Amino acid sequence: MAKKILVVDDEPTLVATLRYNLEREGYEVITASDGESGLSAARESRPDLLLLDLMLPVLDGLEVCRILRREMTVPILMLTAKAEEVDKVVGLELGADDYVTKPFSMRELLARVRALLRRAETAPAAEAEVLATGDLQVDLRRREASRHGRALALKPKEYELLVFFVRNRGRAFTRDEILNQIWGYDFVGDTRTVDVHIRWLRQKIEEEPAKPARLITIRGVGYRFEG
Repeated sequence: MAKKILVVDDEPTLVATLRYNLEREGYEVITASDGESGLSAARESRPDLLLLDLMLPVLDGLEVCRILRREMTVPILMLTAKAEEVDKVVGLELGADDYVTKPFSMRELLARVRALLRRAETAPAAEAEVLATGDLQVDLRRREASRHGRALALKPKEYELLVFFVRNRGRAFTRDEILNQIWGYDFVGDTRTVDVHIRWLRQKIEEEPAKPARLITIRGVGYRFEG
């Protein structure tokens, strides 16, 4: 069965070009021209991949990304005409998986599409819906985490970090390994991003964030999660 790709962009010429090239690659293509209709199309069609423009009428791409990340795990590839690093970082922080900056080569975009679809296909499938360790519970289906039965207000990357560490408890990871696993191979930031998110996550899962008992710093290496 052909993979389904939803393209949300308000540039008709670009949409037509994307549709032509994606269909040539064997994908089924659905399109929307504004954020609100894109959100509806994603909910209705449940695509395998979303190509999402950053600057959209009605509802911008960042808001669409924020909403969808609470509802589904579809890979999101952001399309942006902006060169500012902050816009790319915000998109990634909200849960986008990758981005390309306009104008981009179709060869590059198709390569990224294939990579994201492969990553989604190889993600663990046979896994318990709820991961538990001590007073922490992570509901994978609902993308929610709780402690002592109370929901944790986690940002998308905090949630992904928690899932990653709980799945790999007891194993030490370098900052570069964490950056690659959670943010991807071509993230525009640096390893300080990992430290910042670890600090935020500790505030929510540790009894004493200044003296962490779960997310342990391994000096000269990185971090380890103790379950």
